[in-house]
Amino acid sequence: MHIAILTFDGFNELDSFIALGILNRVKKPGWRVTLAAPTPSVTSMNGVTVQIGTSLADACAADAVLVGSGMCTREIAADAAVMSALRLDASRQLIGAQCSGTLLLAKLGLLGTVPACTDLTTKPWVQEAGVQVLEQPFFAQGNVATAGGCLSSTYLAAWLIARAEGVEAAAAAIYYVAPVGEKDEWVARTLRNITPYLPTTAPAAHLAVT
Repeated sequence: MHIAILTFDGFNELDSFIALGILNRVKKPGWRVTLAAPTPSVTSMNGVTVQIGTSLADACAADAVLVGSGMCTREIAADAAVMSALRLDASRQLIGAQCSGTLLLAKLGLLGTVPACTDLTTKPWVQEAGVQVLEQPFFAQGNVATAGGCLSSTYLAAWLIARAEGVEAAAAAIYYVAPVGEKDEWVARTLRNITPYLPTTAPAAHLAVT
């Protein structure tokens, strides 16, 4: 199972790094989580530069893709070369986006008439793209999920783990990272937000997971 987290220049560290950390709580052979970008390195909105080992082409071939947010998302959405390279397919991939990453999903036509979550700054841009914005932290339909607010990255990561490995694995990952003394509360809140959007069938039964 390869999960790629799209991370562009100006990225929000809370989006990419929190998801990366939680998703890597799954310790299973073949489970791989990487940051993906169109360049060998990217610098965050707060000046943190990271080396990138996964290309956009690799991300398009991944089993799951998360799209984080950042200061340059509108510029990315207007970059024809980058957008044409993002050949994501919800029929074979789990796809999630957070905050301004939701704008990229809208521009890629992956949301259609499905409502979505995003942050307050990005909300008018997503609405201009023809997508209804919900006043809630997380929403998913089928294989596509969106989240709003920096710390909603926990919900995206938990949803992805639950879809691929089951609810118990998602609960265990959140329990590990949650603050001491609040672990049960964090797990309960996370499951309360993602469970309504999980299929009743076996996790990843209809996906070509590798």
